[in-house]
Amino acid sequence: MAAHTNPIKRFFINDHVVLAVILLNSIAIYLQETGIDYQAFAYVDMFCTLFFVTEMVIKHQSFGIKGYWRDGWNRFDGVLVILSLPSLVTPFLDVAAFDFSVLLTLRLTRLLRLFRVLHFFPKITQIAAGLRRGLKATGVVMTAFGLLLVIFGMINCGLYREIAPQYFGTPLDAIYSVFRVFTVEGWYEIPDAIVAATSPFVGKLSRVYFCALLVAFGLLGMSFINSVFVDAMVEDNNDDLKEQLDRMERKLNELEKKMN
Repeated sequence: MAAHTNPIKRFFINDHVVLAVILLNSIAIYLQETGIDYQAFAYVDMFCTLFFVTEMVIKHQSFGIKGYWRDGWNRFDGVLVILSLPSLVTPFLDVAAFDFSVLLTLRLTRLLRLFRVLHFFPKITQIAAGLRRGLKATGVVMTAFGLLLVIFGMINCGLYREIAPQYFGTPLDAIYSVFRVFTVEGWYEIPDAIVAATSPFVGKLSRVYFCALLVAFGLLGMSFINSVFVDAMVEDNNDDLKEQLDRMERKLNELEKKMN
C-alpha cells in the first residue's frame, strides 16, 4: 500500500480530487458540445483523460491487477477509462477526413467518462443493489411480457398489415406498435388510423380490441411489473424494519418478565 505514503500517488487516488477532475471534464465537454470551438477545452479534456489513466495505473500498482479488478467500482471505472482512450487522439485528427459514424464513436467514448460521477452519490451502492434485486425479481415477468409483445405483434401484423402498414407493415413494426399500446404511449393513434382505413364495423371492433389490450397489459400488466420491481428494491428496508420490530418485541417480553 505504498500509494498511501507517496503524496503524488495519494493525490491521484484522492476521491475529492477525482471528483473535481470529473466535474472539470464535464464542464469542458458541455462547452464543447454547445458548439464553442476553443482549443483549450480539447486540451482540458485530454488532461482529464490522462489523469484517469494515471489514476488507473497507480491503483493497479497499489492493489495489484486482481485486487483492482475485484472491486466492482474499479471495474466500472476501468472499463470507462479504457473505452475513452480513443478520445486522446481526437484533437490531432482532421475532422473532415472521417465519416460521421467514426466521429460519433469518438464523441461517445469521451462522454462515457461522465458516468464515473455516479459512485460519488450518497447511497448509490444500496441503490444499485436494490436495482439488481428488482431486475432479478422481475426477470420472469419481463420475459413473459416480451413474449406477449412478440405474440400480439405477429397477430396484429397478420390482421392489420394491409389496413395500417405504417404500424403493422412488418413484424418488427407490429411489435413496436404493440409496445406503444402496452406502455400507453400514443396508443389511440393506432386504432384511429385503422378506423380511417377500413369499414365502420371493423373499426369499432378494432377500437374495442386495442382498448382491451391497453387495460389488460398497459394498465394492469405494467402496474404489476412496477409493483414487483419496487417491492424487490425496498426489500432491505422491509428486512430492517422487521428486525427492529423483533428487537422491540424481545425488549417488551423482557420487561414483562421483570414486572411479573
